[in-house]
Amino acid sequence: MLHIVHHPNYVAPRPASGSFVFDKYQLVMEAIRVHAPQHLVYQPAPMARAWIEAVHDPDDVEEVLTAAVPRQKERRIGFPVSAEIASRVQYTSGGTWLAAQLALEHGYAANSAGGSHHAMADTGAGYCVFNDLAIAANRLLAEGDARKILIVDLDVHQGDGTALLLAGRQDIFTLSIHSERNFPTRKARSSRDIGLPDAVGDDAYLAILDASLNEILESFRPDMLLYQAGVDSHADDRLGRLALSDTGLERRDRIVICRARDRGIPVASVLGGGYGHDHRAAAVRHARSMIAMADEAGRCEAIR
Repeated sequence: MLHIVHHPNYVAPRPASGSFVFDKYQLVMEAIRVHAPQHLVYQPAPMARAWIEAVHDPDDVEEVLTAAVPRQKERRIGFPVSAEIASRVQYTSGGTWLAAQLALEHGYAANSAGGSHHAMADTGAGYCVFNDLAIAANRLLAEGDARKILIVDLDVHQGDGTALLLAGRQDIFTLSIHSERNFPTRKARSSRDIGLPDAVGDDAYLAILDASLNEILESFRPDMLLYQAGVDSHADDRLGRLALSDTGLERRDRIVICRARDRGIPVASVLGGGYGHDHRAAAVRHARSMIAMADEAGRCEAIR
């Protein structure tokens, strides 16, 4: 059974300017209905402002929630922040937290949006407004749902905002495996960064992931894993520089789930990046990613 968090507000109107479109999030759910008949959908509440401000500067939060973001910041984000966008990012942050709550109950759950790993304390960036991963991780720890959290970021772009927001915390470990020559040009420092050269394919990528993940799980010993499962590492992605295949992406996701669930660690995944002129193709990759993870989590539970 795939437990998936979704809200109609995830699909915001197309911004008046900028290249980002939000129809992918509806297409993901259409693909889920076609390819995963056994799924349950949960609607999140918007994340409370106090939890957002626990991670982001209150002045930045005020600008977003009142749709008064300065043009300079909007250019950095990549689109204007309207009232609809302001509502959306509260729901996507709430969705990542709810997915984590469901993962605690079921072993694995997914948010059908989120993964806004470029958002920093005082500004959004790279199509990201609020950093749902950092917000959710901080809340989970503050409320006692977890003691130590591992954030695994396998988007093709480094999770620079997540790294900066959570730097220095002993209860959160951030792992980013990304394309070294891709955005952002100026990298932050995660707990561990693995920058890959262009055109790395399935076997080399998966060997690096498996070795790194096993070592970190053994040394850090988290009791919750938040997974940024971006599909922009695919060879056909418009903004990627790596060369994973559809099969490689599925193997990647199964490795993350299997290594965590073998240790009894719940996993909540978020969508992350996936770009191209064919929005439906990217949506299907996201859907297949979540379906593969739910299948692997179920297999691990049966073995246990």
